[in-house]
Formats: sequence, C-alpha cells, structure tokens
Amino acid sequence: MLNRYRISFKKLAIISISVVAISIAASGAGNTPAQSSDALDTKKIDQIIGRSGEMKDGVYKISLPRSDLKVRADGVDIKPALALGSWMAFKRMGSHAMVMGDLVLLETEINPVLAKLEDNGFEISAVHNHVINEQPRVMYMHYMGHGDEAKLAQVMKDALALTATPMGSPPAAPATQPALGADFKKVQDIMGVAGKERGGVLQFGIARKEKITMAEGMEVPGFMGTATAINFQPTAKGAAITGDFVMTASEVNPVIRELKKGGIQITALHSHMLDESPRLFFMHFWANDDPVKLARTLRAALEKTNSQL
Repeated sequence: MLNRYRISFKKLAIISISVVAISIAASGAGNTPAQSSDALDTKKIDQIIGRSGEMKDGVYKISLPRSDLKVRADGVDIKPALALGSWMAFKRMGSHAMVMGDLVLLETEINPVLAKLEDNGFEISAVHNHVINEQPRVMYMHYMGHGDEAKLAQVMKDALALTATPMGSPPAAPATQPALGADFKKVQDIMGVAGKERGGVLQFGIARKEKITMAEGMEVPGFMGTATAINFQPTAKGAAITGDFVMTASEVNPVIRELKKGGIQITALHSHMLDESPRLFFMHFWANDDPVKLARTLRAALEKTNSQL
C-alpha cells in the first residue's frame, strides 16, 4: 500500500512539473508581442509629423519652433528658441502611448486647435501666457492624449494644420553660427550645469531630484516637461532671459524673492498638468540685462528648489 502511494506521489510530481513547464512556456510565448510593443514606433510618428525628434529617458520629443512668428517684447526680437517653441513628447505606457506638450499659438488659433484636440479625446491642461508685453500676443496650450502613437501623431498634425506652424523638415542651419561669446561661458560656470546652444540661444534644462508621476503611476521625466527651463538670448543690452521654474508649493515664494532681488520679472505662475504628484507650479520670468548678473540670480533661485544641481 505504501509503495503504491509513493508511485502515485511520484506521478503527481511529474504531472505538476509538466504543467508548470507548459504554463511558463505559454506565458513566455504570450509575452513576446507585449515586449515588442514596449517600444514606440518613432518611424510612424516621423512620417506623420514630417520631421524627426530626439529620444531621451524613454521619451521621444519633437520640436516645432514658430519661426513664422515675428514677436517683439520690451524691444527684443524673440528668437524661436527663446520662447516660441511648440513641442510634443511621446512615451510608451504598456499597451498604449501617451503624448503631452505645449503649443505656441496666436489668439485666433486657440479655439480651433482646442476643439480639434478635445474632439479627438485629448485633455487640455492649461491655456495661458508665458511672457508679457509681447507683440503680437502669444498664448501657450498644454495638452495630453492617450492611444496608438500613429493616431496621436495624426491628431497633432491635424491640429497644427489649423495654425501657421512650419511643418516638415526644419531648414538647414547655417554652416557657421556666431558664438555666444565669453560671457556665456561664465554663465555656464555660474549655473553649474551644461547648457546647449540652439538657434542662437543658450538653453538649460534642470530636472528635479524627486520622481514626478501621473495618476496612472507613469513617471514624467524632466525631458517631458518637468525640468526647469532657462534660456539666454544675446541682446545689445546683454541677454534676454525667459523660461520657467518647476516648483512645489513651498518653493514658489522663496524663488520669487530671489528673482526679485536680481531684477527679474515674474510673468506668469500657473500649472501645466492636472494630476501630477507631487503637485507642481510653473513660474515664468523675463529680464534683459547683464548675463553674468542674471546667471547669479538664477542660480540662487535654483538653490531654493529640489533641483539636480
């Protein structure tokens, strides 16, 4: 009797091992498509939008500067890279993609674009100014959409077609571009982070130390719009600066006080997203002054935030 039970247990063990092996094999076979879908189809996005972007931290970002606009603020002709850059950033979220970004719009373009996005299931998270005293008046629309990346890209293209935003491949950069000058080397030394020269503007992006997530639990890296942006454009007076500080509530007024000390104007304070954690506030600023002086003030303000310095 005992031997018979031993044989039965042995058979049961063999059957159990076989079932587990089959389950693992089936699970592996089922996971293959899901693993391949984890990657964004950036080629499709490029074909639809008409230009390529940059991949960083799992985010695929396409920039669309409003080079069609001739905007002037406080006597400064604003370069597109200073404050006129529309962009869209795609990221994979399991079985689907997400796109979010910021569109630079004339006042007459706002509601046609808003209607097109909203009719296609996009959420509008903000419509507001970033600068002041500019002519013509420019507004900024923040948005978010979920779904297949090709469909999202098509909605974005259709929305942008309602504006005069230049589409297709960007014009070739001049063979030689003027250097920003020695003062801007000092600016980078003071800021303590590396900047990038784009379109005649020195750009900084400083991410926060903590992880920023959406309600779905998806992380939103700095490259997707949660990094403090600071831009310097050379002027006859020195440099025009603008951008936005990304802050938690407790950081807002300490940063305001530092900027005021250095003569930097606050031009807007608002949200860009709807359900991020921790809750973030975006503060835009403007000044046209000595770049070294401005860099010292900006660095002091950054030190009031939980930024990666």
